[in-house]
Amino acid sequence: MTEEIRCIGCGAIIQTEDPEKIGYAPKSSLNNEQVICKRCFRLKHYNEIQDVALTDDDFLRILNQISSKQALIVYVVDIFDFDGSWLPGLPRFAGSNPVLLVGNKEDVLPKSLKRDKLTRWMRTRAKEQGLAATDVVLVSAEKGHGFDTLLEKIEELRNGQDVYVVGCTNVGKSTLINRIIKQASGENNVITTSQFPGTTLDKIEIPLADGNVLVDTPGIINHHQMAHFIDTTTLKAITPKKEVKPAVFQLNEEQTLFLGALARLDYVSGGRKSLVVYVSNNLPIHRTKLEKADDLYEKQAGFVLQPPTEDGMKTLPKLVPYSFTVKEKADIVFSGLGWITIPEGGAKVTAWVPEGVSATIRTSLV
Repeated sequence: MTEEIRCIGCGAIIQTEDPEKIGYAPKSSLNNEQVICKRCFRLKHYNEIQDVALTDDDFLRILNQISSKQALIVYVVDIFDFDGSWLPGLPRFAGSNPVLLVGNKEDVLPKSLKRDKLTRWMRTRAKEQGLAATDVVLVSAEKGHGFDTLLEKIEELRNGQDVYVVGCTNVGKSTLINRIIKQASGENNVITTSQFPGTTLDKIEIPLADGNVLVDTPGIINHHQMAHFIDTTTLKAITPKKEVKPAVFQLNEEQTLFLGALARLDYVSGGRKSLVVYVSNNLPIHRTKLEKADDLYEKQAGFVLQPPTEDGMKTLPKLVPYSFTVKEKADIVFSGLGWITIPEGGAKVTAWVPEGVSATIRTSLV
């Protein structure tokens, strides 16, 4: 029986027969010390993404295996998109295993936000979602912040057992694991990383010093994230790469803020207030009167209001409204895009997002 070879980039089983199927690599590459599939090769060297035929069931099957094992679960969320990167079923998959909750991309949050307050907020939000995290750590996989603490916590909590790293697509999980491998072994970029959702296709096992393994699992697709509804150019524009600068808008009643052509917030009532917008610095914000908002969107989406451009608008679902009554200081969250802070109660707002994307209200983060 031929020994099974897995792609070091995405974990898929290597096959040399069908270039259109997952895990294809030319036969000549099998002689290399580390084999990488054609899809990962194109992604790594040319930043090209190829669609793959993995279903939600495939992802769930892999996660289901975790609940029957004794292991530490390292659960990675995008701290800038906490709600959009949350996996509702995780407490079920975790079983009785300890869960280390890791907030990645902390470098894009304003420096003025106290980090101990942020970890407390994460712990509370997790509890509200049914997950009692054993501990919480903040990191930036991109910049390398917080990794000494993360590695210490993993070692402390795993108790000589395997480690499973889980998370939603696009939270920076593979970048985080590459950073762990680099600190442990000096090897660079072992796992394929990309800002496109879903680049890890199957489990990737990385040996630990004591004979156990650190397992990178595929990113679970959260279908209500903005990333699944937009083109790659737009995704680059809305993904923060550096510290987000809050934008303050003094709004009167019946004014509207557009976040490019991707979302809008109608400030319906509540007197004059200063609303604070937390989105990528590259995302233009446009203010108008509520009575003119529909007409402006119809005529200018893809032009004055962008991203996306006119081409990208063709696949964007129509915007649908979610109404909220704000009783105290709160964030209106646009999944995958950012949030707008309403400074105090007594306000009524309507959030508009593409159909299929979620808009929610939460206790204010900042």
